[in-house]
Amino acid sequence: MNKKKNQWKAWLYLLPALVVLGIFTVWPIINTIRMGFLEGYNSAGERLGQPFSFGFANFSNVVGYREFTTCLGNTLLLTVVTVPISTMLALLIAVALNSIKPLKKLFQTIFFLPYVTNSIAIGMVFMAMFSMIGVVPGRDPDSIGIINTIIEAFGGSHIDWVNQTSSWGANFFVLVVFIVWNALPFKILVLLGGLQNVDKQYYDAAKVDGASRWRIFWRVTVPLLSPMIAYVVITGFIGGFKEYNSIVGIFGDTMGPNTQPGKWNTMVGYIIQNVSGFQGRASAAAIILFAIIFAVTLVNLYVSKKKVHY
Repeated sequence: MNKKKNQWKAWLYLLPALVVLGIFTVWPIINTIRMGFLEGYNSAGERLGQPFSFGFANFSNVVGYREFTTCLGNTLLLTVVTVPISTMLALLIAVALNSIKPLKKLFQTIFFLPYVTNSIAIGMVFMAMFSMIGVVPGRDPDSIGIINTIIEAFGGSHIDWVNQTSSWGANFFVLVVFIVWNALPFKILVLLGGLQNVDKQYYDAAKVDGASRWRIFWRVTVPLLSPMIAYVVITGFIGGFKEYNSIVGIFGDTMGPNTQPGKWNTMVGYIIQNVSGFQGRASAAAIILFAIIFAVTLVNLYVSKKKVHY
């Protein structure tokens, strides 16, 4: 009897949080699915009593959009390239941080700072670092950005990274550097926490057997950290498919150089661009993106079952 009474108390304590979740999370998800299947849906028409028929026109409009392949391709490319790089770098940095004694807390704080900094602000800093406002005789050295200044100091030639004449490769390099750098803090934190919980006897046994550091890393550290690695990989893919802030931070709302607007647009960028006037189309794109993320997550979970050691 007392147990049943306590359950009601627990539900009562949870009620405010459940109400907030229902209003701001569950209902928007349900409404997004509803709008995605209402052909030509827009909120203004709904308020005026305009009828909308059930169908798949919004999905066909999204897939038939001439820039859809660009948005999807950019999203897939950035995700597939940045997630493995950031995960491997985070693992190496976490192992290094776990091994040092002096200034350990200071370095942990430094590496974690990007996680608590606004990504748009960070993107603007990166844009200033790589920007090349103009290359003219007698120019101000700051006009080519600190990266080009360093390149020229070592005898190289300046590169137009993000401006009008910038190449695809230059744009891609800047985006990868920014996304990887921005993703590192969270992954380092998770992996470092996992390393600190590893029983030291495994390392002592490996050293007694004469295993090299490299062999210890691959045969002891990686298997014991595999649950944490699987977690950061899965969350990394989910975050990668939702990439948007980094593009805006580097290029602004044009999602590309001024002469090529939309060049680096992503699926989330496409959704945001259509929210104001084509809510049905935006909802359909959101459902497509959810389906992609869900499928990739299932694949990751399936692989992790075979590779993760609990």
